[in-house]
Amino acid sequence: MKRMLLILLLTSSSLIFAQDKYSTKTGTIDFEASVPSFEEVKAQNENTSAILNTATGEFASLALMNAFRFKVALMEEHFNENYMESSKYPKAVFKGTIHDFDLSKLTNSPANFRLTGSMTVHGETKPLETMVQIYKKDSAIIIDAEFEVKPEDFKIEIPKVVSNKIAETINVTAHYLLNK
Repeated sequence: MKRMLLILLLTSSSLIFAQDKYSTKTGTIDFEASVPSFEEVKAQNENTSAILNTATGEFASLALMNAFRFKVALMEEHFNENYMESSKYPKAVFKGTIHDFDLSKLTNSPANFRLTGSMTVHGETKPLETMVQIYKKDSAIIIDAEFEVKPEDFKIEIPKVVSNKIAETINVTAHYLLNK
């Protein structure tokens, strides 16, 4: 009897805690901070991790700062050593919720959802709210986002010598192909 009760408890608890999660380790984040008439300030990180809890709409993403790749190696070095201080602040993290998310209503046509949460970059955490497009492709969930950030919001100092060569507002795009 005790054994039967134990098996029943273990089975029911695993069902309670079993939540549908989709994830990736190959999400892409791009940012651009270019200013006309100056060298392009643009980078891409193709090794971003993300996870979506389809039962609650909770979403989290993590990007290693030293995984951003620039066309110019020197720009990448300055980004990691001088601006982002990647050895001290190695990652950027977003944690939030996709509002009104319902997996059963996703189709192969993009639908807009409101994403709210907090983003931590350079040791500073700030609220972030943006619209994301979500759709299904075969058995995967695709999430695309675009938003803007300002370096000063995350206490990232841009030296006066180059401040006119870097945009005050940085355009960020993210693309995640999440699998179960």
